[in-house]
Amino acid sequence: MTLLPSLYISHGSPMTALQPGQVGGRLAELAASLPRPRAIVIASAHWPSAQPQVGGHAQPPTIHDFGGFPEPLYQIQYPAPGAPMLANQVQQLLSSAGLPAQVDALRGLDHGAWVPLRFLYPDASIPVVPLSLQPHLGPSHQLALGRALAPLREQGVLLVGSGSITHNLHDWRNYQDGKEAPYVRPFIGWIEERLAADDVEALLDYRRQAPFAERAHPTDEHLQPLHFAIGAAGEGALGAQRIDAGIDMGMLAMDIYRFDGAGA
Repeated sequence: MTLLPSLYISHGSPMTALQPGQVGGRLAELAASLPRPRAIVIASAHWPSAQPQVGGHAQPPTIHDFGGFPEPLYQIQYPAPGAPMLANQVQQLLSSAGLPAQVDALRGLDHGAWVPLRFLYPDASIPVVPLSLQPHLGPSHQLALGRALAPLREQGVLLVGSGSITHNLHDWRNYQDGKEAPYVRPFIGWIEERLAADDVEALLDYRRQAPFAERAHPTDEHLQPLHFAIGAAGEGALGAQRIDAGIDMGMLAMDIYRFDGAGA
């Protein structure tokens, strides 16, 4: 079976579902370039937990985990099936790697999962298993989660981390007039350079080394899915490719990355 890449996707605001900007087209193009996966495991910034949780619902509900948005947004459904057997396999792989995990048979798909997936695979026919992250444990932990699951890429499973390459919602009112936040391009440029250099250590230490890290990510739960995707690329060269999907609202960079590393 063809080795799938791992992906990091900036999912943006929930409004991306109605106003996709560049990211909708970029994700459609990306899906068209990939072998069709048999299933997807997606780690979203919007499912934090104390320890790893794996969604084992047979038909994960669409979670509208936000408030104050236009009514049409709440009508969107992404009725992809789940994959309980794959969820159990994910749980076993994580536990075998020293990352004790539990299966949550009730968990649905939050907007960090269904917003990008409906542009990747709008027919919602590919089974999806959501995975929680543990932001309090730091980037190295998310890297370990990804590495534990890297063998699934050889089994036709697409491993996805969903977050935002920059995410400072304190600034959302400040850049509505077409201006860009001055920290966005230096930060995303540094990320691109370090990924191209396979400099995983620097990326794990990004809060100290990257320019404007604290402005780009006052909290880092939206960047840690990148570390999951890096881990899922496996050992050795990452094979990182950046897909530029623009900057939303002047401060949310919508970068997408694929990692064609050799896997486990």
